[in-house]
Amino acid sequence: MEDFEIVEMYWDRNENAITETDRKYGKYCRKIAFSIVTNKEDMEECVNDTYLQTWNSLPPQRPEKLSTYLGKICRNISINLYEKLTAEKRGGNETDACLDELGELIRTVFVQRYWYMMSVKEIAKENRMSDSNVKMTLSRTREKLKLYLEEEGYSI
Repeated sequence: MEDFEIVEMYWDRNENAITETDRKYGKYCRKIAFSIVTNKEDMEECVNDTYLQTWNSLPPQRPEKLSTYLGKICRNISINLYEKLTAEKRGGNETDACLDELGELIRTVFVQRYWYMMSVKEIAKENRMSDSNVKMTLSRTREKLKLYLEEEGYSI
C-alpha cells in the first residue's frame, strides 16, 4: 500500500490505517526504538505510542513521506522514554554516547550513528568497514561539521 493511501485512511479515521502502518513500517519503527531503549517491552511501548501519536496527528498533518514522519515520532518517543528510565542513573552505553554526541553533529555512516543510533560494530558490519575506520570517519565528519559551523558564525 502506498503512503498516500495509508495517510488517507488516517484522515478517514479508518482503524485499518494502524494495521497497514505496522505492516509497512513496523520493522522500521521497532529497529529505531530498540536501538535506543534496548528492551523489547519498552520497544513495543514506543512503537504503540508512535501509532497513537500518528493517529492523533493525522489530521491535521498530511505527511508526504510517512516513513520519515513515523521515524521522527518513534525516535522522539524512544528518547523520551529512555531519558525517563535512566533519569537517576546515566551510564556509559551506546545511547548515552549518541545523545551526547548528537549536540555537536549531522553521510551514510554519520546518519547511521547519530540518527539510527547504531553501534560502531553494527555500522562497520553493515558497511563492510573496520571499527577503527568507522570511528575515524565519524571523527573526521564531526571535525568538518565543526569547521563549517564556525565558518557560518556558530561557536562550538
